[in-house]
Amino acid sequence: MSIDMTPHYHALQRMYLAAPINQLYQPEITVAEGWAEVTIELREEYHHSAGAVHGSVYFKMLDDAAFFAASSLEPELFVLTASFTTYLIRPIVSGEMRAVGRVVSQTRTQFIAESIAYNARGQELARGNGIFVKGKHRLDEALGYAE
Repeated sequence: MSIDMTPHYHALQRMYLAAPINQLYQPEITVAEGWAEVTIELREEYHHSAGAVHGSVYFKMLDDAAFFAASSLEPELFVLTASFTTYLIRPIVSGEMRAVGRVVSQTRTQFIAESIAYNARGQELARGNGIFVKGKHRLDEALGYAE
């Protein structure tokens, strides 16, 4: 018998958008089974001194997409990023940045997820991969998860 996980995916989306950090980025997110996509419109406030988007924005986008892909497979506990590696491929200055994450492996207590960031033309900007572990905090206690 299959369980409908759609309410969990919607709750994760609410939780993501409720996070105070996302007031700065104003992202959009879609979550499905073992997969997530995060999109932001880039602004000059995200630039480093040479006029392109700072690496921290790449990291956030990649980590968020991979994190929520992993979280989609855990309906009870908050998932934590244990490690995350980011590979920057090309700079971006403006437009849309979209990161797509997917779980590539999982055990009883951890998930391995990968993500790729793209510009509006579909060119690859960066890649990341990480290990995510089940935490001790219940998801239903996280800001924004419960309606």
